[in-house]
Amino acid sequence: MSALGALPFLTAARPRPARSSPGRRRRHTLPASEFRCLSPEDAVSVFEIEREAFISVSGDCPLHLDEIRHFLSLCPELSLGWFEEGRLVAFVIGSRWDQDRLSQAALALHRPRGAAVHIHVLAVHRTFRQQGKGSILLWRYLQHLRCLPRVRRAVLMCEDFLVPFYAKCGFEALGPCQVTVGALAFTEMQCAVRGHAFMRRNSGC
Repeated sequence: MSALGALPFLTAARPRPARSSPGRRRRHTLPASEFRCLSPEDAVSVFEIEREAFISVSGDCPLHLDEIRHFLSLCPELSLGWFEEGRLVAFVIGSRWDQDRLSQAALALHRPRGAAVHIHVLAVHRTFRQQGKGSILLWRYLQHLRCLPRVRRAVLMCEDFLVPFYAKCGFEALGPCQVTVGALAFTEMQCAVRGHAFMRRNSGC
């Protein structure tokens, strides 16, 4: 994701921009693409994307609106949003966990001293799917976790049809998850995020 810098003596001279007239206002534009941690103010946008993504498939959302606000207030550093021209197009939300395996309590709790990050939900806006954004966002999120203190692994639970997707992103299956939601059963997966010194030096941490 790094860009190559051009050598100064090979860079073509750039013409000076034309001066705008005094009565002409400068136009401000939003960055084309931005990754940042989410805040409670983003909760409604998050929930709209999540609801559309999950209701038709599972009949329910991993997090309801009040739970989204709860985690974005409690541990915003464990979230990441992808914005295109100021519009949220994909997101991931997590919280700390301090046990080897997930339990029902992990759905609602944030354990600040935990060495694992439980990924509650990852979702992409419907108009931006099938573009690889989910895997890119997850990769960025794992790099982000490597910069946080005492984080050793990321853990999640997913339905069987999503296991190949997460496996391609570096997760390994731990077996059936103890957590059930209604009639739904899940596979628990984890990914080590304990970065080596080289990875930390080159990740901007």
